Amino acid sequence: MDELIEKYVRYLRSERNASPHTIRNYRSDLVQFRNFLAQGRPGARIDVKKIDGLKIRGYLAHLFDKERKKTSIARKLAAVRAFFKFLTGERALSQNPAATVSTPKLSRTLPRIMTEEETNDFLDRIAQAVQNGEPMLRRDRAILELLYASGLRVSELVGLDLGSVNFGDGMLLVRGKGRKERIVPFGSKAKEALLDYLPAREKILMEKKRSSAALFLNARGDRLTTRSVDRVVKKCVRAFGPNVKVSPHSLRHAFASHLLTEGADLRAIQEMLGHKSLATTQRYTQVSIRQLMDVYDRTHPKA
Repeated sequence: MDELIEKYVRYLRSERNASPHTIRNYRSDLVQFRNFLAQGRPGARIDVKKIDGLKIRGYLAHLFDKERKKTSIARKLAAVRAFFKFLTGERALSQNPAATVSTPKLSRTLPRIMTEEETNDFLDRIAQAVQNGEPMLRRDRAILELLYASGLRVSELVGLDLGSVNFGDGMLLVRGKGRKERIVPFGSKAKEALLDYLPAREKILMEKKRSSAALFLNARGDRLTTRSVDRVVKKCVRAFGPNVKVSPHSLRHAFASHLLTEGADLRAIQEMLGHKSLATTQRYTQVSIRQLMDVYDRTHPKA
């Protein structure tokens, strides 16, 4: 089974152009499934042809016993299901044993994202602190302004090069999932923050005597990682933010929801977010849709 997992990982990398983050998660989830099947016997050989739906359900029960979140369990099942789908396509199996295993029913509670007022206040506080703050705070402000201005995935943000930014037109060349490119606009506040950050970026490169195409750098002059951006966001929220759980991904949610609230077309939002499906975009904007329905119910004479 180990060889088949690595074959699948190579397929994800070369054929699907999956991101390193996706590949790492899929490999980790499949190795965890393989270890469960081995039942504590290191090096045990697992015959994939002997894996059936009952064993996969047993794996899910094992995850539930460990009090895993339903979202985590659903993701791990999706990895197993995709792995077996690949094996059936390669004719290593005649059918997918995971196809009949139901995904755990997920909670439909809506996320609490920052309101427009909270977001503006949060970003304004950081802008004020930048005037007397350390140089890296200029970078952090630029990261937060750009995440909110353009709705980027954090992987897309760290993948930006300096050459990806068209300051004249206020546009970004973004490489999204599957390395598909799209053009995304950004506003004047993000432009201001980026231009304010660039001298600090150049100073880092001069001090470290190196060059880099990456837009966002760490103190060593290396490209920032997704984990580093997550730490930046959490640090800024602790220092300047509202009492709301904020992550790079929740800023993406806020970007989409606030655009919809202000009347943006859903398909335009879909294009900017880089979603294949409009249904995915609707999930991102469901908070705003709920708010719009509340307004309708309160104000429409025939509601």
